[in-house]
Amino acid sequence: MAEGLINFFLGDEWTAYSAGTEPSGNVHPMAIAALAELGIDISGQTSKSTERFRNIELDWVITVCDDAADNCPVWLGQGNTVHIGFPDPAKALGSDDEKMKIFRQVRDDIREQVLEFLPTVG
Repeated sequence: MAEGLINFFLGDEWTAYSAGTEPSGNVHPMAIAALAELGIDISGQTSKSTERFRNIELDWVITVCDDAADNCPVWLGQGNTVHIGFPDPAKALGSDDEKMKIFRQVRDDIREQVLEFLPTVG
């Protein structure tokens, strides 16, 4: 979701790439739905491994999931790093409505915190 939010709202100044420690290859359907509510289409995105970006020059690496803070404590590639953690919405329990509520909350928190952080370093 962070990739889609950054590229949509800050795409004139930033290009975001998303990667994970254990990518499934697919973006969670509820993440797609949560961003679609804002008019952002991430249906063409795929989940990617952090290894794909290890040798690419990056300005900033922002880890966003609590799980990433535990599994990727050290970024060995290029770029400054910061951790702005959020619960992993894919691990939410409950009904589909309850899970979607978590996806929306994480989407909104990413939008507020990450999108406010980037202009301070750019």
